[in-house]
Amino acid sequence: MNTVQFNWSLPKSLIAGGFAVLAAGLMIDLYGLPSLNLRQGKGRDCQQIVRSEATLTKEQLARLLVIPEGSNQQSVREIVKEPHCKLSSLQVRVGATAQREAYPLEFDSNTRLIVLYEGDQYAGYRFDSH
Repeated sequence: MNTVQFNWSLPKSLIAGGFAVLAAGLMIDLYGLPSLNLRQGKGRDCQQIVRSEATLTKEQLARLLVIPEGSNQQSVREIVKEPHCKLSSLQVRVGATAQREAYPLEFDSNTRLIVLYEGDQYAGYRFDSH
């Protein structure tokens, strides 16, 4: 009776290679590709300066963080006032263009808060360090 033996080294190396590709993909997704300017350069540039001296205090930030997404833009503006600048718009989901505004943090000169609006609705925020 003939016995068939399998060479398991090939599939193990394919699995290891797959994990390496997956890990690289996750790193790119989390940190962006510098060559695409996702975290620096043109993607960070202000399109229009609104108020050059504008900053966001700790108190304003604390008040903003409790505003629910979907609130109207006016509710947010009552807290954060006018932004330092407006960034380029982007499409976050199909059919919805989002406007972004930047607020440098008064207590951390290397970080700014980016506020996102879809139309007249507050859609969220993120921190941007440079």
